[in-house]
Amino acid sequence: MPYFSRLTDIVTCSLTALLNEADNPQEALQDIIREMEGGLAGAQRSVQSARQNEERLQTELEQSRQQVEHFDAEALRLLKGNDENAARMALYRKKEASDLTAGLQQQVAVAHSTYQALMTTYRALEARLAEARRKLNEYGLSESEESRFDELTDTAHQMRQSEVEEELAALKQRLDQS
Repeated sequence: MPYFSRLTDIVTCSLTALLNEADNPQEALQDIIREMEGGLAGAQRSVQSARQNEERLQTELEQSRQQVEHFDAEALRLLKGNDENAARMALYRKKEASDLTAGLQQQVAVAHSTYQALMTTYRALEARLAEARRKLNEYGLSESEESRFDELTDTAHQMRQSEVEEELAALKQRLDQS
């Protein structure tokens, strides 16, 4: 029986309530963990896709900015060469590139926001899964079985470790300033 229909169901679930309703809480918890792991894998794919989209848009934005600079320099070069009509055309192209840049800036901001939202959900899923694994351990899961459930993705683990190290460094800095 599926316990969750959406990822937000995992984040908002009450494991205690789910387990209280189950005939066999340990078996139910193992099923819940499998569903959570599947949800976490899907969320990770979404996060990666959002990150790639943001990076692609950022690259396009940089190229567009370079075009603005190019057409500006081109217009100046043409004007110095007394070719006012060609300079005017270069300025039109500059305006087009500027409009594209403005649109891309908005798209980059949206892509970044989407990435951040997905990453927040991913971390919440990860936290809920860790809670479920701890509860499973409370049911007396053997060490060999526990290790099967205790695998975080390398990317998620590295990201979390990096964040913890940054936070630790900030705390040390606060201590030094005190």
